[in-house]
Amino acid sequence: MEWIKKISGFAGQTFGLWVIVFAVLGFSFPGLFSWISSYITIFLGIIMFGMGLTLQADDFKELFRKPWHVVIGVFAQFTIMPLAAFGLAFGLHLPAEIAVGVVLVGCCPGGTASNVMTFLAKGNTALSIAVTTISTLLAPVLTPVLIMLFAKEWLPVSFGSLFVSIIQAVLLPIVLGVIVKLFFKKQVAQAVYALPLVSVIGIVAIVSAVVSGNREHLLQSGLLIFSVVILHNGVGYLLGYLTAKLFRMDYASQKAIAIEVGIQNSGLGAAIATAHFSPLSAVPSAIFSVWHNLSGSILATYWSKKKEKNSAGKDETAKIPLS
Repeated sequence: MEWIKKISGFAGQTFGLWVIVFAVLGFSFPGLFSWISSYITIFLGIIMFGMGLTLQADDFKELFRKPWHVVIGVFAQFTIMPLAAFGLAFGLHLPAEIAVGVVLVGCCPGGTASNVMTFLAKGNTALSIAVTTISTLLAPVLTPVLIMLFAKEWLPVSFGSLFVSIIQAVLLPIVLGVIVKLFFKKQVAQAVYALPLVSVIGIVAIVSAVVSGNREHLLQSGLLIFSVVILHNGVGYLLGYLTAKLFRMDYASQKAIAIEVGIQNSGLGAAIATAHFSPLSAVPSAIFSVWHNLSGSILATYWSKKKEKNSAGKDETAKIPLS
């Protein structure tokens, strides 16, 4: 068990590196990974099941301690990124499938990678976890509504089918994870250290599958999509930070909200695109997954060093999440 814990910890700490490595492998050797496309929703469900296994009362303590901070974070998550995505897609006259893909990732809840990045940045990790958890639980309703509102400009959208897909891929696995933890608490406590490894495997599988299945599209439009993803991610960080600053949150919470808004559940975006739109629409989510891990690590390193230089600051930190 100890060696699994070490491997899992290493995988979690080097998560961004593995996403990049397998994205490159998927592009270079598409035949090795294209078969995974049929199982993207299953991999996402496994990741969400792991999230359910790790949910605990402490994840919601910020909601009761500083409810407005959590509400502001969730509100920022579901307004800044969808609006930024729509603005970029419309303003840059993106092709329909790419535009829908950009909007999709913008309408997703925050990704669990944001919790790790916030921890590394010495931000308010408890706030980050609370916002990620609540935005994920709200996703079955809010994500389809936002996609229908912003993506119908390019392609027809069905709220009902999106709602059912997100319930199946996100909410049901989380609820199942909570139930399993409730009845098998000791067994889950022993296995929980393997969850970072499971999450990493799930995300790299999704990214490699999308990249391998869209190699030709990437050769044609990869630079355009990458540029839009960088802008989208950067806007999320900046406006998330400014929103928290506007509402006079402490510095640690400003960092948490910035990272929370900028980092999306790109696995969900890829799953929705693959199931309801086109393979090309999944590419922005795959590239976003690669880029936000890289940019998030850079930002976290910068803020961590800045915090050390300003050691008089009182940033709130919590233990690093396991999923």
